[in-house]
Order: sequence, then structure tokens, then C-alpha cells
Amino acid sequence: MGPVAALLIALSASALSACGASPDAASGKTQVVAAFYPLAEAARWVGGDLVSVSDLTPPGAEPHDLELTANQVDAIRDADLAVVTGGAFQPSVEDAARQRGGPTLIAIKSPGIKGSDPHVWLDPKTMSLVVNSTAAALAKVDPEHSQAYKRRAIATNNRLEALDLEMATSLAECDRRVIVTSHDAFDRLGARYRIRVESIAGFSPEEEPNPRRIAELSDLVKKDGVTVIFTEELVSPRVAEVLAREVGVGTEVLSPIEGLSPEAAKRGDDYFSLMRRNLRQLQRALGCVSR
Repeated sequence: MGPVAALLIALSASALSACGASPDAASGKTQVVAAFYPLAEAARWVGGDLVSVSDLTPPGAEPHDLELTANQVDAIRDADLAVVTGGAFQPSVEDAARQRGGPTLIAIKSPGIKGSDPHVWLDPKTMSLVVNSTAAALAKVDPEHSQAYKRRAIATNNRLEALDLEMATSLAECDRRVIVTSHDAFDRLGARYRIRVESIAGFSPEEEPNPRRIAELSDLVKKDGVTVIFTEELVSPRVAEVLAREVGVGTEVLSPIEGLSPEAAKRGDDYFSLMRRNLRQLQRALGCVSR
């Protein structure tokens, strides 16, 4: 083989290798794979332009039902850091993360978080603890930028503290303190702001409630003067609508912020705007005094 032919073959092989490589991996950024939207947001807030974050749950998908593709399993295996919720919130993701050789951050095991309820992001205070854990995990895999991660975590926690104060103030004086939701996602939020939360289904929004539960909620709505049954964007509102018609109240959306709906993505919504939209829904449903 002549020198020119050898050079052409070498250049072709180099080009093929470049085409097959991940652009983000080639950029030198820390690769983070997050199980779903709130955890991906936390990684983006803390990591900024130092990280490349892959959200395994696409907009409009219900994260509880996520089944991983082979490429997603590979992404989990190869990432510098994987972030999952824990508590069997997404079993297929957690199973894949357990096979990793590298570090995995389990959100509900963040220092300071108590209990097994996986919906840690719906209380800004517990979301702040997830942010701290994310910064610590990124600092371990990328110690060179540990101070940058710390600074971004502090800035994010300032925003979360302001959100918490706004919600606590806005929900302090209300005519009612009971809400009925589609599934059992809002207990942490309720505990934080002294709201009793009764859900139609359990942790999984696809769980079918039994007739006894519907009868109990029907009685509760009438007794406590509940004015609205809350539904969600990413799951069927059928059962909630049946209950609402039975007791003569309306329905409204209260987002568990488990993912962005296509409409929310088009509007440019993010965690903070969705939390504030939830706040407005709660104020109206509970008859809260505006401050």
C-alpha cells in the first residue's frame, strides 16, 4: 500500500470515529443522566455550562411508566453521574443505575430528607437539599470545578428560599385547608404548608381507586366544602372528573411537575413557573387571602 492510500484510509477511519462519538462527550463536559425532569433541572441549575444533562423522560411522557431503550441503558452506564429519585419511583431506571460502575445520586437519600415519599421536589425546602446533594456529587466527579458548583447551588437555593417564602405567605390564611388530588404526589407540599391532601390513587397515577375510596372522598368533599378536584396534565382525568360530577364541583390542573407537557414546553415553563402556577391554583381552591 502506498503512502497516499494509507493516509486516505487513516483519515477515513478518523472521520468515522468522530461521527460515532458523542458531541457532548467530546466537549469535555461532565456527563449527567437524570431520571426525569425535576432532577434534570437540579443538575442544570448546579452544573450550568460545565455539564451536559440528559433527561431520560421526554416531554409529555409519564415518568412512572418509563421503559428504557437500549441506548438509554447505555447512557446510564456511561455517564459520569446518574441521578435517580429512589423509592421505586421509576423501577426500570433504578435497576439500570444499580448496574453502573460509577456514582449514582439517589435524591431521597440526600442528607436532611426524611421519609420515603419520593416527591421531594414539590417542597422547595427538600428540593434545596437535593440541590446540595447534586453539587456535592458533581464536585466528586469533577473536583476541579467544585467551587463553581457550590456557588451555583447557593444561588439556586436563594431562589428556592424565595419561592418557599412566597408560598408560605400566600397559603397562610385560607378558608379551607383540604385538597383532593388525582394521585398521592402532594403530601410533602401539604406538610410544608399545612394543607391536608387526600388523593384518589396512590403513588402511581395509573392505580385504579376502589369504590370505597371514591365514596369516602365524596363524603369528604361535601363535609369540608372542597370546591375543586385536582387533575394532572400527563394522566387521564377520567376518575377525577367522575368524582367531580358526582359531588357537583369543578376540576382544575395541579401539576406534580413530574415532567413537562408539550404545552408547558412550548410556553417555556420551568420548575419555578410551574410551582407558582400551582400556588395560584391552590390559593383559588382554598380561598386564601392574597398578600
